[in-house]
Amino acid sequence: MEGAAREQTEQIASRLSKRKVRLPDGTSLPCIGQGTWQMGDDPSARKEEIRALRFGVELGMKVIDTAEMYGDGRAETLVGEAIRGVRDEVFLVSKVLPHNAGGSRLARSCEQSLKRLGTDVVDLYLLHWRGSVPLSDTVEGMEKLVQAGKIRRWGVSNLDTDDMEELFKLAKGTHCATNQVLYHLGSRGIEFDLLPWMRERSMPVMAYCPLAQAGSLRRGMTDHPVVKEIAADHNASALQLLLAWCVRGGNVLAIPKASTTDHVLDNAKAGMIELSPEELARLNDIFPAPTEQVPLDIV
Repeated sequence: MEGAAREQTEQIASRLSKRKVRLPDGTSLPCIGQGTWQMGDDPSARKEEIRALRFGVELGMKVIDTAEMYGDGRAETLVGEAIRGVRDEVFLVSKVLPHNAGGSRLARSCEQSLKRLGTDVVDLYLLHWRGSVPLSDTVEGMEKLVQAGKIRRWGVSNLDTDDMEELFKLAKGTHCATNQVLYHLGSRGIEFDLLPWMRERSMPVMAYCPLAQAGSLRRGMTDHPVVKEIAADHNASALQLLLAWCVRGGNVLAIPKASTTDHVLDNAKAGMIELSPEELARLNDIFPAPTEQVPLDIV
């Protein structure tokens, strides 16, 4: 890396390191990480995807999220290759499928993920979504994995407020570190009940698809005149604005996917954007939060 490029990387990493999200156990993490859905599927893109993930770590986006489901393990294998030599710098997250989330199947899935990732321990292990396995069985299995040193902490994904309340009534259910859910400017349902519920319990939201899959999940969002105007005022793109909006409150850790180093750099720079109350009000006018409970949005 050339001197000027290295200096820019260090400056961005320094700025991003100041915008932290805190887990219930006190662990501080940068507000923007890296997702890996659909990565590892195209062999011709492998080198660039690995380069992108490693560059993201250099920029301070040390949280890397993956799952056993992604490409039937191919994303985990890709991540394992990308973090080789820098594992200690990475906060590694993976997810178990619902039908594997109990008993011996949970332990086996975890071992297989660890093998693909090339590591002895995962920093955070999530239930990908709720299935037929009782939450009590999942919690029991997760706690055993913590005791065995296979995972450092556990959480859930795609659980709504009722699910979370049920989880917290279980013995050790309050050990849950986070709930990973879909959240972006055009999908704000969690703001009515789930986000406040989690904030009251000092539990951050982990937001997937914070860019709404490049805007495809909400038509008209990225090319809306107000979005484009505010983005231009910050010398940013519409997608960078969406990402900055997502992490505005300090209780959300966003994990956008970026398969190229250029997109990774764009995501990191979005973490430097501070939106004013007036700008947030304008965005709220065009994409308001719901005024009543709505079903959890899932992709």
